[in-house]
Amino acid sequence: MKDISAKIKEFLSRFFRNHDLQLDEDIFALGFVNSMFAMQLVLFIEQEFQITIENEDLDFANFRTINAMTHLIEMKTNLVSQT
Repeated sequence: MKDISAKIKEFLSRFFRNHDLQLDEDIFALGFVNSMFAMQLVLFIEQEFQITIENEDLDFANFRTINAMTHLIEMKTNLVSQT
């Protein structure tokens, strides 16, 4: 989990340079995310963790915090490894 969280935080820190984003901070509530950035974030997660984000995964709750994204990735990678 730490590796996943660290990779996500590193990616996000490129865009939020003046803010030390915490694992449980809501990036939408902070005003950091627009629709274009949300697409970049989904693409980053798919490419970095070699998973597919399905339509049913595109829920704000899955992307609000680093912890939420980490949980989504862990669920997706566990599903892939079980098949």
